[in-house]
This record gives sequence, C-alpha cells and structure tokens, in this order.
Amino acid sequence: MVSKKDKNAARLKRHARVRAKISGTSECPRLCVYRSNKHISAQIIDDTKGITIVSASTQEKSFEGIGSNKAAARVVGENVAKRAIEKGIKSVVFDRGGYLYHGRVSELAQGAREAGLEF
Repeated sequence: MVSKKDKNAARLKRHARVRAKISGTSECPRLCVYRSNKHISAQIIDDTKGITIVSASTQEKSFEGIGSNKAAARVVGENVAKRAIEKGIKSVVFDRGGYLYHGRVSELAQGAREAGLEF
C-alpha cells in the first residue's frame, strides 16, 4: 500500500529546524511568514517577550483583490514593512516558516525590502 506524505508535517519539521537557529529580539525581531492555499500573512514577533508587534494579511478587511498570488504577497510585505517602520523597527530576521524561498514567499520578502525593512 502506498501512503501519501503529509506535506504540512514535513514543513513543520523544516520550520522547527529553522526556529532552532533563528529567534527575534527587541532590537531585531523575527518576520514570520504563513502561507495557505487562499491567503498569506506575515507577523513581526519579539521572541524574548513572546509578543506580536506588527502583522499584515490578505484576510484583512482593507485588503483588495485575490489573496493567493504574487501581487498579493508583495502588498502584504509592503504593508507589514510600513507598519513596522511606524513602530520604529528597521531591521528584522526573516523566517520563511519552512516554505521554500520561492514564489509568494520571495515576493513578500521583496515587498518588505522595497518598503524599507532590512534583512
């Protein structure tokens, strides 16, 4: 019998490996990405305090358009960067969440860089 691999379980294992090495501080918080089939979201997290400082998502009421394409990911990256700069955050550590740095994840990162975040 052939069993189908659980892709999300494999992603969570990759994410655990990444999180063992990456952690956000007050000076340089962590930009965490979550990607689903319909939406993409990003959070800037201070792991020392255990709080989310800033977040942006395609599920927000102010978001216009389709949430599952590269253009939407770029807009989410720009939004999270603008909100972070308003809070005084200029540099972050990028946490790709176990996803490949490809497609929507890389577009979100490019949008955040263009809006002024450094990582």
